[in-house]
Amino acid sequence: MLKILNNSVAFAIGVIVVGFVAFAYSASVNKITDFVIFCIYVLGFDVLYGHMGRISFGHTLYLGAGAYGAAMCAKYLVPDPFLAMAMGIAAGAFLGLIIGPIAVKTKGAAFALINVAFNQIGYFIVLVALARYTGGEDGVSLTFNSYGFVNFGNIHFLFAFCLTCLVAVYYLMHRLYGSAFGIMLLGIKENETRVRFLGYNTSAYKWVAFIISTSVSAFAGALFVINYGFANPGFMDPARNVEVIFAALIGGPGTELGAVVGGTAYMVISNYLAKYIARWEMFLGAALLIIAFGFRKGIMGYVRELVEKRIKANAMAAEK
Repeated sequence: MLKILNNSVAFAIGVIVVGFVAFAYSASVNKITDFVIFCIYVLGFDVLYGHMGRISFGHTLYLGAGAYGAAMCAKYLVPDPFLAMAMGIAAGAFLGLIIGPIAVKTKGAAFALINVAFNQIGYFIVLVALARYTGGEDGVSLTFNSYGFVNFGNIHFLFAFCLTCLVAVYYLMHRLYGSAFGIMLLGIKENETRVRFLGYNTSAYKWVAFIISTSVSAFAGALFVINYGFANPGFMDPARNVEVIFAALIGGPGTELGAVVGGTAYMVISNYLAKYIARWEMFLGAALLIIAFGFRKGIMGYVRELVEKRIKANAMAAEK
C-alpha cells in the first residue's frame, strides 16, 4: 500500500513540475516563479501547523527576515545572490533561535498571538526604527552579480533555479517527516503529555522544528527579493499572514504535496480570479468554508482518503 501511495505522490509531483514548466513558457515567467517561491514558503509554515500542530499568525516575520537579510547583504556588503540567500536563511534561523524558546512553551491561541506580537515588532523595526537603512516605506532597490550563465537577472534561469529549490526543499521535508524526528513531531502533535512522560524533551524537538520552519520561510523571502529586485515592509506586513494560512488549509496541512497544491491554488485564485471578479476574496472565503466543513483535511487529505479507501476495497475484493 505504501509503495502505491509513494508512486502516486511521485507521479503527482512530476505532473506539477511539468505543469509549472509548461505554463511558465506560455505565460508570465515571473508570475510562475512567484508561485514556486510561495510554495516553498507554505512548506516552511506547514512544519509548525501541519506537523507540530501549532498555528502561527505572525509567520510573515520570518519571510520578511529572509527578505531583508538578503537585501541588506546585497545593499551594504556584496551583491552576491548566493551570499544574500545564505544571509536571508541565517536571519530566519537567528529569529527562530531567539524566539523559539519563548514560543514553543505555549500552544493554541497563545502561540499564535506571540508570533503576531513579534511580527508587529519586526514590522515596526523595518518600517520606522531602521528606516535609514531599510528605506522605510519605500524599501530598497537591488541588483545582483551574475556569473556567466548563472544570471539571476535572466527570468528563465531564475525560474529554473527556484523550481530546483522547491524540489530540493520538498525532498528534504519528505525525508525529515519520515525520520525519527518527524515521528516525534507527530507524537507531540497527537499527545505531547504522553511523549514527555516517556522521557523525551519535547521542548527541544519543538525548538528545532521552529528553527527549521523559520529558516525555510526566510529562504522563500530571500528568493522573493532576488526575483523582484527590491525589498519593502510589505514582506513583513502582519496583515498578509492570512495568505499562507489559507494556502495550508486549502492544500491540506501535514502533507508536503498539500503545501504545494495549496500554495498553487491560492496563487491562482489571488492572481487570476481577481482579473474577472472584483470581490474575489468572497470566493476565497466561500472556498475556505467549504473546505473547513466538508474537506477538513484539505484537497490532498481528501485525495489520500479516496486512495486509501480504494486500496482497502481492492484488498477486500482480492481476499474474497
